[in-house]
Amino acid sequence: MSRFTVTELMPGGPRLVVRHPVGDPRGAFTRLFCDDDLLAAGWSGPMRQANHSRTEQAGTVRGMHFQRAPHAETKLVLCLNGAVWDVATDIRPDSPTFLTSVSAEVSADNNTAMLLPPGFAHGFQTLTDSVDLLYFHSASHVPEAEDGLNPLDRRLAIPWPREITILSERDRSRPMLTDDFRDVML
Repeated sequence: MSRFTVTELMPGGPRLVVRHPVGDPRGAFTRLFCDDDLLAAGWSGPMRQANHSRTEQAGTVRGMHFQRAPHAETKLVLCLNGAVWDVATDIRPDSPTFLTSVSAEVSADNNTAMLLPPGFAHGFQTLTDSVDLLYFHSASHVPEAEDGLNPLDRRLAIPWPREITILSERDRSRPMLTDDFRDVML
């Protein structure tokens, strides 16, 4: 029996992964990552890096981040505490869903994670205070390759579910896309 149920949110794109804990009177065991199950779900490459982020205040937005090729990565994002509205935006220039976003609630309570293949920008808004996210990456972080889109860009039309309480200056100052924008040069 697989410890995961996977739902494709966009053809060839992000997937929502639901983890199935196994419990008994002592408590529960939950698998967070398994090559055998996640390769079939779209994970590509080895796991190169794991990161943790802590966000204190509900309404905070982080994103929309990605790494440029050749450092583009597959990313699995899961919530250890609290809840987020997790967003993935297609930045593959030849994709029929270019600049389209999908989103889902990812929380500690619903045992969900978002699996993003290369070619997607990632961001989230915290729905609760004290959110802890765990990220598994198929590529190491390369500062020279990091990039992002402005999460407030009207062209992206991301439906943030709450009033935005905190947005970093770095994310807020990313340029807005022009009407003739066609490529993020992945």
